[in-house]
Amino acid sequence: MQKKLKVLIGDNTPNFGLLCQDLLTRRGMEVILTPKDGGMVLEAIREQAPDIAVMESFMAKMDAISVLKSLNQSLQPKPKIIVISGYDNKFIEGEIMQNGASYYMLKPFELESLCDRIRSVCSNGEIIAPININGADEATDDLETIVTEVILHVGIPAHIKGYHYIREAILLSVDNTEMINSVTKLLYPTIAKRFNTTSSRVERAIRHAIEIAWDRGDVDTLNAYFGYTINTGRGKPTNSEFIAMISDKLRLKLKNRKGSAAHF
Repeated sequence: MQKKLKVLIGDNTPNFGLLCQDLLTRRGMEVILTPKDGGMVLEAIREQAPDIAVMESFMAKMDAISVLKSLNQSLQPKPKIIVISGYDNKFIEGEIMQNGASYYMLKPFELESLCDRIRSVCSNGEIIAPININGADEATDDLETIVTEVILHVGIPAHIKGYHYIREAILLSVDNTEMINSVTKLLYPTIAKRFNTTSSRVERAIRHAIEIAWDRGDVDTLNAYFGYTINTGRGKPTNSEFIAMISDKLRLKLKNRKGSAAHF
């Protein structure tokens, strides 16, 4: 029987914490809420031993960096940590990530994006089941949801433009193989039209998103998806390679949906 994911949210306010609790509970997770207080968050982590904790970068009594440093000094296993913030500060983000956070998520974001990120971060540690595309799990039965989880899984943050462009590119390429065969003449212009931008901006944003994944993403996860690229020392895949590898794998799995529990 699959283990139920235990999530601690360092916020018990109606406009965030309670909404998160409702959504995550409906997704089959066990949710613990604490006030937005670093000391109470740290105490709850030690007492409740969650699989993952979500906290603000700035809280009463202790900020996220202080909580992380305290956890690093503890003998007990540390949960995965997602830190959310309304400040796009590279220095703070760097300190948080260096002290062991799994992800730094900028506001504003949709609660669904946070839920997807929690699943992605925890799936790297095999706490939850892998993405299932044979229709057995209603939450991941939709193609758009599957693609979203894959993108988050490789480490592309949901708040950047390239995330949305890559997501659209994979969806288009799964449905139409001609898209990936004509990236500059067909794929980029189609995405640009949908997002009211230019092809060159689409290309640059996708490239930037891939660079972020390679700089900050989980090495094991990237190796699982793009092993030949890393192992041969070729560095990051090109935009078209990245999109093609994911869309081709996904298309193949979708063709075998009626087979035995295929997963991506």
